[in-house]
Amino acid sequence: MWDAAGHVITNYHVIDGTSQIGARLTSGEFVTARLVGVAPNYDLAVLQVDSTRAPLRPIAVGRSADLQVGQETFAIGNPYGLEQTLTSGIISALHRRLPTATSHEISGVIQTDAPINPGNSGGPLLDSAGRLIGVNSAIISGSGASAGIGFAIPVDIVNRIAGQIIRDGRVPVPGIGIVAASEDEATRLSIDGIIIVRTLPQSPAAKAGLEGAESDGGIIQDVITEANGQPVHGMSDLANILEDVGVGNTVKLTVTRDGRSRSLDVPVTDISGQT
Repeated sequence: MWDAAGHVITNYHVIDGTSQIGARLTSGEFVTARLVGVAPNYDLAVLQVDSTRAPLRPIAVGRSADLQVGQETFAIGNPYGLEQTLTSGIISALHRRLPTATSHEISGVIQTDAPINPGNSGGPLLDSAGRLIGVNSAIISGSGASAGIGFAIPVDIVNRIAGQIIRDGRVPVPGIGIVAASEDEATRLSIDGIIIVRTLPQSPAAKAGLEGAESDGGIIQDVITEANGQPVHGMSDLANILEDVGVGNTVKLTVTRDGRSRSLDVPVTDISGQT
């Protein structure tokens, strides 16, 4: 429960494909909920529950920027349908990357050994003071059961994304309007960088003069090797930098073609809904 207005945070993959959503409160009351908005790139969704008989008690929100490996963690969820299950552990690592269903990678992810199983998704990861530090999202397991390697989306990201969804109903996706070859393809060709396959019509990349392989019969043209002075090896690297830059600002790209490098200032735009 995010706020007194009845907004609820969960994972996008929990509600993806559903037509009706409900929530059972700790009081036992069952209420219907509507979808406010989703952010598939962050595996997050915001719901809003209908009016309830009892007052709502929003969760205390902490910070994830100051977390340290070894801190105690507590996970709450409904593993295998066992409601309101609490498990404990520690922060095993920080700054992990978590792929989403949209091929985007969430950066800064928290790794914990608090047992997390199917049914924990969307539930809170808490610190020892009971404050939210992350939203449990995934596990690594060969059997499907907890193997002591769970991942939570850090609350600082949740705070930013939830605020945008509640305010606007959507989250902009920063981009420059390119379609890139896969990292596997780049590795096969011994190219360290982002191979541009094509640029979207009227996109910032196209207006800046970037060209893709499709424009010249499949011959590789432009390869992005750096963004704002940081090396980029794939689209996930570039996406993280563009998130930091933000829509409406400019990113400086280092681009190579035929062995020659050049620098370009390219505006960052909202590419959500573009293909």
